[in-house]
Amino acid sequence: MSAGGDEPAGSTRERLIDAAVRLFGERGIEATSLRALTESARTNIAAVNYHFGSKDGLLRAVIDRAMRPVNDERRRRLDELEARPRPPSAADLVRAFVEPGAGLADRADVARFLGRVLGEPDPKVRQLFADQVDPVEGRYLTALARALPELGDADVRFAYTSMVGLLGLHQSGTFATVDWPQRLDPGQDRSGAADLERLVAFIVGGILAMIPARRSADR
Repeated sequence: MSAGGDEPAGSTRERLIDAAVRLFGERGIEATSLRALTESARTNIAAVNYHFGSKDGLLRAVIDRAMRPVNDERRRRLDELEARPRPPSAADLVRAFVEPGAGLADRADVARFLGRVLGEPDPKVRQLFADQVDPVEGRYLTALARALPELGDADVRFAYTSMVGLLGLHQSGTFATVDWPQRLDPGQDRSGAADLERLVAFIVGGILAMIPARRSADR
């Protein structure tokens, strides 16, 4: 039996996560009260404590649901790259990181939630998100440092966080509904696949451009 009534525990737990994904995305994480969450999930605050321990525990569960498939695929791709005789390049790593995450843009509720994480004013929220995804994403940071021996630690971290930030904007669809008055090429392919290739090319180009810039600065 669940802490919230006669339904199976899994049902209550899943309803709470469903409500949290939607409300966190619509209202913001800090702005969403436990009362609003439990009313939407048709249960009570005791159920949150029973299943998750706290609101932070519920947030961890939401992150896990949203990111587990993505990070499972990222882990698989990185394992494959690192098993090859040739060490992965920065371009290899960017593509392996970005492609699995870009698909989240097609899941509107998750996309809104991720956008809220990026924009949440409380740094504790972003840190909690980073801690949840670090076991996989941290491996990419390490691999990127190995692929870019010309760059120092600060430059590699800047490259990595810039990649994460640009991907987050793409995932959340921040500018998807903006009607830009300038239409440079009305016939250009604006499909999701085309945007993904543009994103990968843009990130890789920006990272590689840092190498001669760093050398020039050191002269």
